[in-house]
Amino acid sequence: MILSVERSIIIIVICALCTILTRSLPFLIFGNRPVPKTVQYLGMILPMAVMATLVVYCIRDITFTSLNGFLPTIISLAVTVLLHFWRKNTFLSIITGTACYMFLIQVVFSL
Repeated sequence: MILSVERSIIIIVICALCTILTRSLPFLIFGNRPVPKTVQYLGMILPMAVMATLVVYCIRDITFTSLNGFLPTIISLAVTVLLHFWRKNTFLSIITGTACYMFLIQVVFSL
């Protein structure tokens, strides 16, 4: 289905408004008040929850019948976990783990 220019513009405007709303909503809700303890706790725990969810998602279909089936995933998972505990940077961990996995499946284990 090909979208018209008008529909494409409407979709882009709606996406932009949703992005602006979600980014400004905390400032609108809390203003100059101190951030509640619950929100601070969620800010500390959610990055690890996202990482745990990604780990479960990535390892759910591992097959142990051949090295090509599980070794790239296990190596990339180890790189991601070690990097995350070392640098404490979720973005860096995810990007590096993904790059490691793509390198392993495209170059090392592609034979």
